[in-house]
Amino acid sequence: MSSGMKIIEEQQKPIEKLQIYPTSNSGVSPFWREKYERDAKKYWDIFYKHHGDRFFKDRHYLDKEWNSYFSASGKKVILEVGCGAGNTIFPLIATYPHIFVYACDFSPRAIDLVKIFVLSAVSPEKMPLVLENIRKVLKPNGCILFRDYAVGDLAQERFSGKDQKISENFYVRGDGTRAFYFSNEFLEFLLSEQGFEVEELGVCCKQVENRSRELVMNRRWVQATFRRSSGNKIPCDRMNPVKLDRSEEQNNVKPKSEEQERKEIVDNTEIDISDGLAIEMFGASPSSHEISVVKLRDSAYKIKLLSKEYQHTCKSTGLMLWESARLMASVIDRNQNIVSGKRVLELGCGCTGICSMVAARSANLVVATDADTKALTLLTENITMNLESSLHGKLKTGVLEWGNKEHIEGITGLACGGFEVIIGTDVTYVPEAIIPLFQTAKELILRGRGDSEVQEKPALILCHVFRRVDEPSLLSAASMFGFKLADRWAVNSRESPIGNIVDHWFSEKDMVAEIPSSALHILYFQME
Repeated sequence: MSSGMKIIEEQQKPIEKLQIYPTSNSGVSPFWREKYERDAKKYWDIFYKHHGDRFFKDRHYLDKEWNSYFSASGKKVILEVGCGAGNTIFPLIATYPHIFVYACDFSPRAIDLVKIFVLSAVSPEKMPLVLENIRKVLKPNGCILFRDYAVGDLAQERFSGKDQKISENFYVRGDGTRAFYFSNEFLEFLLSEQGFEVEELGVCCKQVENRSRELVMNRRWVQATFRRSSGNKIPCDRMNPVKLDRSEEQNNVKPKSEEQERKEIVDNTEIDISDGLAIEMFGASPSSHEISVVKLRDSAYKIKLLSKEYQHTCKSTGLMLWESARLMASVIDRNQNIVSGKRVLELGCGCTGICSMVAARSANLVVATDADTKALTLLTENITMNLESSLHGKLKTGVLEWGNKEHIEGITGLACGGFEVIIGTDVTYVPEAIIPLFQTAKELILRGRGDSEVQEKPALILCHVFRRVDEPSLLSAASMFGFKLADRWAVNSRESPIGNIVDHWFSEKDMVAEIPSSALHILYFQME
């Protein structure tokens, strides 16, 4: 059965509300799993490039939890594996001047900052090798003081329902760095296999309160001490073995007063929030965004969008700048007659809204729409940053979920009956979205105009790279809702143009230099 016939059958089904981002929860693909492993150093380097030594708070838990290992007389030589920016070792050196610390990290940028919770950043398959290397440099009777993420921690819970799982208890964050969550059983087996014996092993449970969002969040760490065994276990003469399970401890103490509990929650907000957890808990940090400059013939736009290293795990496609949007913005910039004096609608504008901002210079009204409210919030910032205040009244934004009658009616009300130009850039790559796309465009395009030879017919302009939906499928769906292909264009296209509309947009010789990809196509539709 042809793809065109499949779409015709879909006509009998009710129109669904659609947003263009994936809903699958299949975990990280093999390609990305290998890439995260191969480029682990790069992702941590990028992290420290953005945050420097400002992201982590100084950590004092080594002194608090393992004072006896550092306070004993005599020189102590310590190796920190995964030193990060030094937020652990500098407080330790300040407290115990007699110690000497070797610090290492696989991020060269982090090492530069020193002159992490660490094992969790390593893939489970390579943990034995890390421990083997540690054992080689550890003196007989030497100890590993271990503190890292525990199974059931808030951050792990937040990963559920997202395509960020690499393997059991192992996840990738939005910035490409990774985190493993340990159970006591897994950790004890892992260390015992490498010749370490347990002296202390338990789970620390704390709560962090975000008062502005009225959230109380559970944090869980595994805290443990392992001693290098030498055949027979050498008892530790400085510390009695203790099973450190904070939840059991709480059952053996007197109930706390409400005032005490409130004070503890306040105190616990001062604990260090490591790696990307602060972003996951409290929203995107400033470093998760970047500025991209779109240069046109006589102007340039500074566009705030999601940083590239976050884009590969982001669900929303509207927080980045697509090549099709760059091309259409350049086309409109050089051919203002496309939108001049007209009411213009952009479908799936995303956070950049670059086509809408360029169109606002000469159009009577521009409405930029998207189903993603986060994208629209960022778009508002970009409009304020780039457009003169006199143009703000001509450019409106609105939530539009394709196929949603309430949304469609609201947008129709803004245009006093309909739009003369509808633009969509890279909105055709999800097969399930094609029917709602054309159905929504039909509802919003202006009717009853274009009978005169002088007046242009209202147009739907789609610019895209063909991905999962081919041209015959698009044309079949368009025909179902009364749209006829009036012209087409592609870089180095061998097909003859249907009309003489789009070719004129590229008549200037230097326009070719502004085409960002040779795979881009433009389809120009009019109502039959």
